[in-house]
Amino acid sequence: MKQAIIILSSLVFSTLFYSQNIGLNLSIFSILTLIVLIISNTNKFKNKATIIYALLYLVTAAIVFFQHTTLSIITNCVVFFTLIGSITEARSSIFVNWLNGFYTTVAGFFHRSFHFNEKEAKPILKKDIDFIHWIKLIGIPLVFIIVFILLYKNGNSVFNDLISQINLKFINMQWILFSVLGYFLFSNIINPVEVEHATKLDLETGNSLFKGKNFSEEDLKKEKQLGTTLMLLLNVLIVFYLVTDIIAISTSATSNAETLSNQVHSGINALIASIVIAIVIILYFFRGNLNFYKDNKTLKSLAFIWIILNAVLVILIALKNNIYVSSFGFTYKRVGVYIYLLLTFIGLVTTFLKVLKVKNLLFLFRVNTQIAFAILMLCSAVNWDYHITYYNINYAQSVDLNYLIKLSNNNASLLKTYNDKNTLSSNNYKRINNKHTNFIELLEDRNWQEYTYENLKQSNNTKTQNY
Repeated sequence: MKQAIIILSSLVFSTLFYSQNIGLNLSIFSILTLIVLIISNTNKFKNKATIIYALLYLVTAAIVFFQHTTLSIITNCVVFFTLIGSITEARSSIFVNWLNGFYTTVAGFFHRSFHFNEKEAKPILKKDIDFIHWIKLIGIPLVFIIVFILLYKNGNSVFNDLISQINLKFINMQWILFSVLGYFLFSNIINPVEVEHATKLDLETGNSLFKGKNFSEEDLKKEKQLGTTLMLLLNVLIVFYLVTDIIAISTSATSNAETLSNQVHSGINALIASIVIAIVIILYFFRGNLNFYKDNKTLKSLAFIWIILNAVLVILIALKNNIYVSSFGFTYKRVGVYIYLLLTFIGLVTTFLKVLKVKNLLFLFRVNTQIAFAILMLCSAVNWDYHITYYNINYAQSVDLNYLIKLSNNNASLLKTYNDKNTLSSNNYKRINNKHTNFIELLEDRNWQEYTYENLKQSNNTKTQNY
């Protein structure tokens, strides 16, 4: 039964993706994948986490159909690995799900085909699968048949004519190899496997930090003094910097926002790096027994203050970027700054919780990877090229049309409308029209597997015009 499902799925896989771009085919593939997984692992889909990942997998496929962005395609692949890993072990952390999902997709077939004898560290082939026999059964007769056909062709003109009339051009070896790839993929995921050591370690390790055996009051007192001195000095320094930064922002905002360009480009990476270093310093001092030292309240208070001041610094950087964007519009780098700042702010919050609740580093990794996954989902639902273009042509004080034209075709219709309503240079007018024309031609040339929501919109527009 499973072999029939795998073969049928591989044929559908080839039909959907062979020589096709990503579009409707990814949504159909996602549905097919879910059906195969549910049939083969019915009990696993009683778990709430697995059900949620299954729904998210369908949602990301729908996002690809409607938005058709590279980020949405990447997100769909990430959720695919997450779902496969969840079927393997739903209780494991999300990053372990990614590991198990990727391992299953790449090596699941070989993992199940070989089992290891604990006494003999050699892979032993399962008895019910004799690959050597099947290779001999198919390969040897095929080789001799070809050899004798070539010999008989030279010995009989009638036989030669008959053989010559056989047209094998209909056999597409690339399609066959693509089907083999589909067979390999579904053979891997139909029964997900796990990286045992990583999964076991993850399940056995909690989030809480416990008092270590080597608890030395004298050593902890010295470490507390070092930490308190360092935190105090760093707090004084960051307060001084924040005051000067607020003065700089207020001065730049009232005079000329263009002066923020150098500040944003030259200073943003250094400031984010300083915040990351701040988190590392806090994690160092609160990595172990110092959390349980009775005289650590001052150090903890200074650490909390420093985290809060670093959060204020994140907000100030965001204000700088906001002033810059209001003048010159959005670009992917400027959007990226907001995302980096959001992730950094979240890192500060989770670090605060780690110190407050006495959690270990694995707690930080688990929580932050889950949040990063959620942010990836949200970002993939946004058509960034469209929204960057919409904001820039409607709200930015200066519009860089050259940048907007170089973006993907997701903003072609929006630029065409802007082009028709405004007087642009002849060069930009021509480039935008060419971009839109190429976009329409691309939509019309798509096969049904490549269809996206834009095809439906274009079809409706065509019907309306004809009507």
